[in-house]
Amino acid sequence: MGTFKYLLGPMRVPFLILTPACVSVGVGTAVWTTGTVIVSHIILILIGAVCAHISVNAFNEYFDFKSGLDFKTERTPFSGGSGTLPENPDMALMALGTGSIAFAVTGLVGVYFLYIRGLYLLPLGLLGLFLLFAYTPWLTRKPVLCLIVPGLGFGPLMVMGTDFVLTGAYSQTAFVASLVPFFLVSNLLLLNQFPDVEADQSVGRKHFPIVIGNRASSFIYGTFLLLAYLSILVGVLLKYLPKLSLIGLFTTVIAVPAFLGALRYSGDTKKLIPYMGMNVLINILTPVLIAAGLFIG
Repeated sequence: MGTFKYLLGPMRVPFLILTPACVSVGVGTAVWTTGTVIVSHIILILIGAVCAHISVNAFNEYFDFKSGLDFKTERTPFSGGSGTLPENPDMALMALGTGSIAFAVTGLVGVYFLYIRGLYLLPLGLLGLFLLFAYTPWLTRKPVLCLIVPGLGFGPLMVMGTDFVLTGAYSQTAFVASLVPFFLVSNLLLLNQFPDVEADQSVGRKHFPIVIGNRASSFIYGTFLLLAYLSILVGVLLKYLPKLSLIGLFTTVIAVPAFLGALRYSGDTKKLIPYMGMNVLINILTPVLIAAGLFIG
């Protein structure tokens, strides 16, 4: 049981709920545009997407342990890793193996869908696999890439990939809908970087809180929140999304205080933690509400 517990740590199981929330948006766009989907394909998509999330989490845990970052980071309930490997150094290779196996499963699911849907899916798949492995060791050293890559993975790649697998074509509806998790998940990682500035800088990372500071970065956070909600409004106005997708705007009641809290407490980790929690809720509830609007139509 102890080994199993430590195996789950690098997977960061509590945070995997973000994956079905984002996949649901792609399923919703497919249902709204075609009316029918194949349930077995949805199950395979979820398996591949969850394995992709496990893979990037486990690789992140491994690389952060090897770089020494885990020993310097101030852990919070939402950032700083699981703490599994610093407590159990002998589990490092198991974490790497977990990431590698999950990576392989993601690739196999992708190969299957390439077989049934064709090579138009290949660019998304190859980019997705590259981002999974490259994010922690390389992409976190480029501020713009560090900001947008998480959103790219959970937004356009996951949502549009899901929609393409279920419909056999790319759609403007899926693209517009994917912008919401793009901005929100980018924000999720951005806010979680606030407590880690000194630790991240010591191992060569270079994200916006390091480059311009937490307070200035909180305005990026606010801008991305605004852009996420504008994506819903514009999508409905241009009729790429159904009017019921506007229920995704309900989370603005959380987003406004989250932004104000991030701005006010950008330099105080203890006081920032409740707003980091709000940020997680925004990331989960908003895609689910949009998906519900798409399903109902």
